[in-house]
Amino acid sequence: MANMKFGYARVSTDDQELARQIDALNNYGVDKIYKEKITGTKAKRPELDKLKNALREGDEVIIESLSRLGRSTKDLLNLIEEWNSQGVKLVSLKESIDTTTPTGKLLTTVLSAISQFERDITVQRTNEGLQAARARGRKGGRPKASSAKVEKAVKLYHAQTHSIKEITAICGISQATLYRALAAQQETAASKASTAE
Repeated sequence: MANMKFGYARVSTDDQELARQIDALNNYGVDKIYKEKITGTKAKRPELDKLKNALREGDEVIIESLSRLGRSTKDLLNLIEEWNSQGVKLVSLKESIDTTTPTGKLLTTVLSAISQFERDITVQRTNEGLQAARARGRKGGRPKASSAKVEKAVKLYHAQTHSIKEITAICGISQATLYRALAAQQETAASKASTAE
C-alpha cells in the first residue's frame, strides 16, 4: 500500500474559515484532509484522533502551521515524538519544517527544552506565590468559612425547611463544609453520650 499524505486543518470557532489552510494543503498535494472547527485547548479533537488512527509507517502529516496542531508546546512535542516513533513525517508549511530533516530534529529538541522551561517556570511561580502568601500570614487553599455561617447552616439543616443546596447558597458555604460540621456535631454528641454512660 502506497504511503499517504494526510492534511490536518483546524480553526478555533465556527466563525473562522478553513479555506486558506485547505488551499495550502491541496497545493502541497495531500491525499486526504481532516478538518475541524474546535478550540485548540480541547483535549478531545475527533478529527485529529481519526487522523492518528489512519497513520501508517511512511505516511506524512501536513499542516499549515504548528499552531493548528498542538494545544501547548508539550502537546505538540508529544505528537511529534509519537509520530517519529511510528515512522510518520510531520511537515509544517508556514514554518518550512520537516521533522525528518536535521532542522526538524533540532526543532524537536528546542520544543523539548521550551516545554521543560514552561513546566519549571510554572512550578517556580507557584512556589513563589505560596511563599509570598505565607509571609503575609496566609495559607494555601480556600479560606475557611466563618463559624457563624456554619452554625446557621447546621440550624437550617436541622430545621428541615430548606434543601442542602439552598442552605449552602443562603449561608455562603460549600456542601463539604456543611457535611463536615454535621459529622463533627454527631461525633461530639456520641462522645457526650458515651461519657454519660
